Amino acid sequence: MKKLLLGAAALAAIVPAAAPAQRLSPAVVAVVDTQRIFAECTACRAAQTQLQTQLDTLRTRAQTLGQPLQTEAQSIQQAVAALNGKQPDAALQQRAQSLQTRQTQANQEIQQGEQNIRSTQAHVAQQITQRLNPIINTVMQSRNATVVLDKGNTLAASASIDVTNDVLAQLNQQLPSVSVTPLPQQQPAQAQPTGR
Repeated sequence: MKKLLLGAAALAAIVPAAAPAQRLSPAVVAVVDTQRIFAECTACRAAQTQLQTQLDTLRTRAQTLGQPLQTEAQSIQQAVAALNGKQPDAALQQRAQSLQTRQTQANQEIQQGEQNIRSTQAHVAQQITQRLNPIINTVMQSRNATVVLDKGNTLAASASIDVTNDVLAQLNQQLPSVSVTPLPQQQPAQAQPTGR
């Protein structure tokens, strides 16, 4: 029995005792309303105005392209109906084919315009976010916060921990405007010549 007790004592001396769990300091939370920032910042408002202009221009273009196509489609349908089931002649078939080609081209143009607007929106958001994140970190440090939450992801928060005004003021100062253009295209990497 003595050997067993001595063995346990020796084992205890070899294996260090489990380290006590590290105590964490209480979290200091701050809240930022990013939805409000994206709606109210100076650069955001200017970009929204320009994006709305681009969208209105695209809608006008879609109407400009669509109206004559619709008129031509109705004319062709009337001509086909007047044939009473007879085969359309070559001229009518040519008009129908030409209409289909112009409709395809118009759809492609509008889709390209929509894609450009989505790319521009993404570029605007990217520029704002790139500047916003460091500002949030700076405000977090100045307020001695350990955690910053987006107000949109919280159920409730006291107004005393809302730092949105501080973040918004710094963003307006540091980012008065953004480029309202589509995202820059990534240049494909050029293939390196291989030695022989």
